[in-house]
Amino acid sequence: MSKKANGEKEADPLPEISKKDYDDTLYKLQVELVKLQRHFIKCGDKILIIFEGRDAAGKDGTIKRITAHLSPRETRVVALGKPSDRDRSSWYFQRYTPYLPAAQELVLFNRSWYNRAGVERVMGFCTDAEYQEFISSVPEFEHMLVHSGIKLLKYYLDISKSEQEKRLEDRKKDPLAQWKISALDEYAIKKWKEYSLARDKMLAHTHSLSTPWTVVHADNKELARINIIKDLLSRLDYKDKDERLVMPDKRVVTSFDTSFIEEGLLAS
Repeated sequence: MSKKANGEKEADPLPEISKKDYDDTLYKLQVELVKLQRHFIKCGDKILIIFEGRDAAGKDGTIKRITAHLSPRETRVVALGKPSDRDRSSWYFQRYTPYLPAAQELVLFNRSWYNRAGVERVMGFCTDAEYQEFISSVPEFEHMLVHSGIKLLKYYLDISKSEQEKRLEDRKKDPLAQWKISALDEYAIKKWKEYSLARDKMLAHTHSLSTPWTVVHADNKELARINIIKDLLSRLDYKDKDERLVMPDKRVVTSFDTSFIEEGLLAS
């Protein structure tokens, strides 16, 4: 760690990676993912991976690299849209439970029930009472999932304000990325500080030993993708694992600690 001008710690600078090294490493990691899938199908494992982060943090791209060569029968990506009137009148987690993994399945949530602690909180789409109920009940809900045999991994992709601004502008210019444009994009920058505060509270209140958060410093998309895959492979059991290949760079992915907030190690 180095020091900022105000004396706070800041993350060490991230390494660079060439396109060739990225492509070669990604290919090897995708082979490991196929090994993982072969294993969890054989053993009947249930794996759930949650991806959270600001708009344009890189969730879509990471999920695409994870699922690219996996069997679609046992792999599902869940990205729910705006809740219906029925959803809003139901138990909050009810909307998500139909999508939880059964045996032999890998499910990836591109945003999840943590919408309540993020966009809903910041944009006023939920009441204070609904937010407080969520914050108090989500640890118990996730403990039930783990106790039922689901292997739960939670990743928060953290990017800087300048990087988010750049990515949102690039999105507007890319004719192939128009589906990503949202009416809420303009608020991503306008309410940057509010989103930072919501993130900090969410991580601090919902991180635990049984369902920890892993923070990803994601300004470099390629490094983020590779190290997320390494991290999840390192934490899941499967046969013939290449242990050296799947060691993540702790400068890119690391288990959340409340000191990250106190010492200003998250984008703010």
